[in-house]
Amino acid sequence: MSQTALRDLNTIPGSEKKNESSSKGSFTKPYVGNANENLEEFQKKNSASVVSPPVNGNETANTVLETGNSEVEYIESENLDDLEDVDMSLKTLSAGLESKDWILVCEALNNVRRISIFHKEAMLDMLGDVILLVAKSLKNPRSAVCKTAIMTTADIFSAYNDHMIDSLDPLLVQLLLKSSQDKRFVCEAAERALVAMTNWVSPVLLLPKLQPYFKNKNPRIRAKASTCFCRSVPRLGVDGIKAYGIDKLIQTAASQLSDQLPESREAARILLLELQTVYEKFHDLTPTVSEHPDMGSWENFCQSKLSPLSAQAVLRVTNIAREGLVLGS
Repeated sequence: MSQTALRDLNTIPGSEKKNESSSKGSFTKPYVGNANENLEEFQKKNSASVVSPPVNGNETANTVLETGNSEVEYIESENLDDLEDVDMSLKTLSAGLESKDWILVCEALNNVRRISIFHKEAMLDMLGDVILLVAKSLKNPRSAVCKTAIMTTADIFSAYNDHMIDSLDPLLVQLLLKSSQDKRFVCEAAERALVAMTNWVSPVLLLPKLQPYFKNKNPRIRAKASTCFCRSVPRLGVDGIKAYGIDKLIQTAASQLSDQLPESREAARILLLELQTVYEKFHDLTPTVSEHPDMGSWENFCQSKLSPLSAQAVLRVTNIAREGLVLGS
């Protein structure tokens, strides 16, 4: 090749050289994987729980990419449709929840949600067994299954209320764990499920279930349990607080004032202020006050029911709050 030809070749723009080389070079064969498996997985997808990636590339807020070809759609409760065949869904429910195919598990979980919302009486007889399988899905390492199971627990709380109290323990421990982990979208879903629990399960039944977790070794679990306890107590009402024992509630809250995490301490502070308000408005909550009027003050009551250190901590918290209200008025 002449020097002129070499010089001309060197002056060809990069894009033209790229086109020239691509027309001559070998093509890279795209990796397809196991076509049969992909096809079977695609055919199993149900629009209620699994959708294809959006054509325009914009992912909706309620979907999460799980595999190359599949996305799980996290459907809000109000957007769930009723089942076409309830009896068939009930017959296949356990098998779906126990499936090794994560897509089928998600579909079964969404069917549990539909039955809870539209046909809750139909699942009452098998509710305990279903809850155990939902709790198993809460432990699933695949985030799509875990989050769908969390959403399922929220719908179970809403539908069955106190009917599921005997089966609460396996759900409660997992929700406290999931609400304490680092995956934000799982954590937020678990928080919402715990709020549903405190809204729909009677506090007189729920509070004894929460108390053992105040001594858990995991400080995050203790904090979440404290927050749930704090949310649940006001739902007792005055009569409920009287029946449960305001002294027991104060002792429980006082035990959390010195906890490791601020979240737990803040929940205890809020609860103590609530209890102080109730106590001061209704002195007849405790027999001691009626028999000994001199014991009627909040300060004397705390000192009579708590150790000196605990009473001091409780009074410091409640007095600071009161002083803040006075200064702000």
